[in-house]
Amino acid sequence: MVQLVNEKDLNFLLYDVFKAAELTQFPRFAEHDVVTFNSILDTARGIAEDFFAPHNAKADHHEPAFDGKKVETIPEVKTAWKQFADAGLLCAQQNYADGGMQLPTLINMAANAYFMSANPSTVAYSFLTAAAANLIQAFGTAEQKSAFLPHMFNGRFSGTMAMTEPNVGSSLGDLTTKATLQDDGTYRIKGQKMFISGGDQDITENIVHLVLARIHNAPQGVKGISLFIVPKFKVHPNGSLAEHNDVQLAGLLHKMGYRGTTSTVLNFGEQDNCTGYLIGAAGSGLKYMFKMMNEARVGVGLGAAMIGYRGYLESLEYAKHRPQGRIITNKDPQAQPVSIIQHTDVKRMLLAQKSYAEGSLALCLFAARLIDEHQASGYEDSAILLDLITPVVKSFPSAYGPKANDLAIQVLGGAGYTREYPLEQCYRDNRLNPIHEGTFGIQSLDLLGRKLWQHNSKGFMLLIQRMQQTLRETQRDDLQALAMVFKQHLDTVQKTMQFLGQTLTQGQTDLALANSALYLEMMGKIIIAWLWLEMANQAVLKYSGSSHAEDQHFMAGKVQAAQYFIRWELPEIEHYAQLLNQLDDTCLNMQADWF
Repeated sequence: MVQLVNEKDLNFLLYDVFKAAELTQFPRFAEHDVVTFNSILDTARGIAEDFFAPHNAKADHHEPAFDGKKVETIPEVKTAWKQFADAGLLCAQQNYADGGMQLPTLINMAANAYFMSANPSTVAYSFLTAAAANLIQAFGTAEQKSAFLPHMFNGRFSGTMAMTEPNVGSSLGDLTTKATLQDDGTYRIKGQKMFISGGDQDITENIVHLVLARIHNAPQGVKGISLFIVPKFKVHPNGSLAEHNDVQLAGLLHKMGYRGTTSTVLNFGEQDNCTGYLIGAAGSGLKYMFKMMNEARVGVGLGAAMIGYRGYLESLEYAKHRPQGRIITNKDPQAQPVSIIQHTDVKRMLLAQKSYAEGSLALCLFAARLIDEHQASGYEDSAILLDLITPVVKSFPSAYGPKANDLAIQVLGGAGYTREYPLEQCYRDNRLNPIHEGTFGIQSLDLLGRKLWQHNSKGFMLLIQRMQQTLRETQRDDLQALAMVFKQHLDTVQKTMQFLGQTLTQGQTDLALANSALYLEMMGKIIIAWLWLEMANQAVLKYSGSSHAEDQHFMAGKVQAAQYFIRWELPEIEHYAQLLNQLDDTCLNMQADWF
């Protein structure tokens, strides 16, 4: 059986680091307890192991095909979808009244971690559907909700978000898809979208596209963008399918990874007969879509973390059982070879993977905890902090998850890049995540250009407060030295933020933002370092008195990984800070003709 997640690690994160049991104090989650949480996690693990993991490689080898009329996926994808839907996981976070479980985001994300580790391309259909349903639930009319949500929750319909266009990419303010108002209040949609994941498939009866378009005579730019529900098939009031809605599949795109997820080019309104239903107010489409986009960004972070985590576990298992070479001080050629995990450089590569993968998972679960704090109690500070760190939640795992997979391949040596082992697929799958839902550069501009200064930088202050609390709790012999190193680098981050803020207020916007990617790197590494310090602290508190070897090893592993990240990775931010504080113009002043 493939190990998808280290169970002890996941339970430690949920119940010791992020205090999942305390969520039951909120009225929304009062009917839950640790028993129900664990039951959901057990169900997720079982479905992931039995119905998702077994066809991960098969879906990669036999990607969806389009014969000009219909798309065909392998049968196992449909079976996995049905298991996921029948378990209620498509609507796990919805209200009891809507057929949901009112499950905390923290527990739901932990459950999703199993699926992302098992088979990211198949579960992508489920995650996109849940996110699309959440958006309709938040902003749709009562009629729209009744028409689509029950069928999305039970798995009859799937969902997508259709934003990107061939000549637009991430610059959504330039999109050209048009919406024309009809006498009955609906809109005629016409345009083309591409890179639409799950845009067509043979898994569900219908597909509910959430489409960004510009209403006729609306202004250019983002203020002219509206959001529409555009189903593949129209729907009768009783839920049965009506006529085709003139949404045509122009073709499938063939990516290096996530091959089991259809990536589509869609034509809306080829026959001028594509009906869309406006969500909310005209001109507010991008604001509404950001709910799904931000949810997707956290989801991309989780996916990148878990693909990196899966690779780490695979390479760890290999290193424990692969004999090769001898300890360098052993000169006896007759001595038995040792497992490669005994070699220091292999330990380095495994430590790096552990620090990236487990740190990234902790980051995603921290974001989930903030979502729960805000949604269950209306605690606004949690929403402000979540908004600040969302670019980091998306970008750090999607940058360092592939690095973890690269190291995992290296641990296996020549075997690592063969298809007989899953690591080359892990790497290919994970390499898409730096581009999914906004590149590193886009996230960095969002962070340094906007998020950092919102609410008078309250989000940053809230983050610092949490870090300082951890510092206060680690003032003892076993972690004090690490805490002091962390504090020194935290001071650098704070000073750099202040300097860049002054530079922006002085009107030097181009210089201040020229190296925004470096600031995002700084924030990512300081947050992950903080989480490692917190994890080490909680591990010591929980296990330092245990007489069980497994507990002692777990605790020592957490402390050692924290030491690795804080000593080896975190100091890199000093170089980033130097370039940022010098307003280095190397990249800014490079000219196109000089390449």
